[in-house]
Amino acid sequence: MKRRSLLSALAVLAVSFAAPAKAQEWPNKPIRLIVPFPAGGGTDIIARVVGNKLSDQLKQPVIVENKPGAGGNLGVDVAAKSAPDGYTMVLGQTSNLAINPSLYKSLPYDPVKDLIPVALIADAPLVLVVAQDSKFKTLADIIAAAKSKPDSLTFGSPGSGTVAHLSGEILQAAAGVKFSHIPYKGSSQALQDLMGGRIDLFMSSVPTALSQIKGGKLRAIAVSAPARSPALPDVPTMTEAGVKGVEATTWFGILVPAKTDAKIVERLNKELNIALEAPEVREKIAAEGGGPIGGSAEKFSKLLSDELPMWAKVVKDSGATVD
Repeated sequence: MKRRSLLSALAVLAVSFAAPAKAQEWPNKPIRLIVPFPAGGGTDIIARVVGNKLSDQLKQPVIVENKPGAGGNLGVDVAAKSAPDGYTMVLGQTSNLAINPSLYKSLPYDPVKDLIPVALIADAPLVLVVAQDSKFKTLADIIAAAKSKPDSLTFGSPGSGTVAHLSGEILQAAAGVKFSHIPYKGSSQALQDLMGGRIDLFMSSVPTALSQIKGGKLRAIAVSAPARSPALPDVPTMTEAGVKGVEATTWFGILVPAKTDAKIVERLNKELNIALEAPEVREKIAAEGGGPIGGSAEKFSKLLSDELPMWAKVVKDSGATVD
């Protein structure tokens, strides 16, 4: 009897210490960081610079895995359905976390219930761009043309319901004009068509369009932020350009599957904040037009809870929907 009691007690102790031990051993193998968009875009660039630094700190490879599709939903869904063991992360952003729940009639994941926010990584304003040889030099030029002939200007976006599209809808409402919206499957083809003169306007995240702006292929008209972007100091804000009430950013954050051990989440948050303090990481994010953020997991959770209803209203007002 005594022997059985002792074995039972040891079994209970083994179970009670299993989870903490597992968390303490983390990480002991490569970690994958899912990017829900194609390689080469702003989200991918941010993921790789942060992932590389995290690899150095954790002494384990952080492997960036691009899983584009369905407006970013595919990659987020893969992460949400992965084992909650700390070896799968996803770099989510405004579109697939705060907008898509209202945009899609049926979403395969719930960003609040199926994922745990770990840390905000960066944010970046949107920038309204035209081709370098466009006749439009200022926002006032665009508004005047749109008012003289409604729906005559073609406005491209990376897709219906994206931050870029909805920011354009906010601009139209604030300026009292109407563009003809042309949704694309991502930014690459849209930017090619813009530079080729096949569309008139495009709203882009700063990281996505920055190289073409600096290379003289695109002209930046205005940014959707309360202050000018350090990456584009000569480009006015929408307010400075004459249209108030157009403030929107794309933010990026690391999340893990729900039920991931709290100690792993805590450790990962700590390591991400350390990575974001590294000068080379900050400089690279800034060079891409973003601003490093960091902070607690609670800060990220609050941002998400605040943005979900805000974007839900914008989606409803715009009439955007995706089946």
